[in-house]
Amino acid sequence: MENESINFIDKAIEIAKQSTCERAKCGSIIVKDNVIIGQGFNSPPSNLESQRRCNNSKENYHKKVTDKTCCVHAEQRAIMDALKNNPTRLKNSTLYFIRLSKENEKQFAGNPYCTICSKMALDVGIKEFILMHKDGIKSYNTEEYNQLSYNYKS
Repeated sequence: MENESINFIDKAIEIAKQSTCERAKCGSIIVKDNVIIGQGFNSPPSNLESQRRCNNSKENYHKKVTDKTCCVHAEQRAIMDALKNNPTRLKNSTLYFIRLSKENEKQFAGNPYCTICSKMALDVGIKEFILMHKDGIKSYNTEEYNQLSYNYKS
């Protein structure tokens, strides 16, 4: 599974390079039966410059604004892409996620923390998240990922 995961992470890297976010470049792919069924990168909604929030301070948002990220998440885009093009294949699929530096170098993932993406993944039936950590590639059952996201402390 390690080599297979590396190949899919490499594909997510190529998707992440399309990101237009000015804070972080992220890419995600969703795989079922070794076939990519969804892909996405982070950028403003509909890639509209008028919706860019990359330079807004998170502290300026009202406390009820729970998603303080500036762009549509790569995972969200991958899920929407799969729903549009492969809706019957999402159940028991795998989501791969990668973050890149501004120089397009791989960055290691931290602990799961995005409840928006984890809830969406649970809702559409994604089975697992794959992240690359300093100590290797880690697979998270989506329920576990969601719980870890809710328990996250910065």
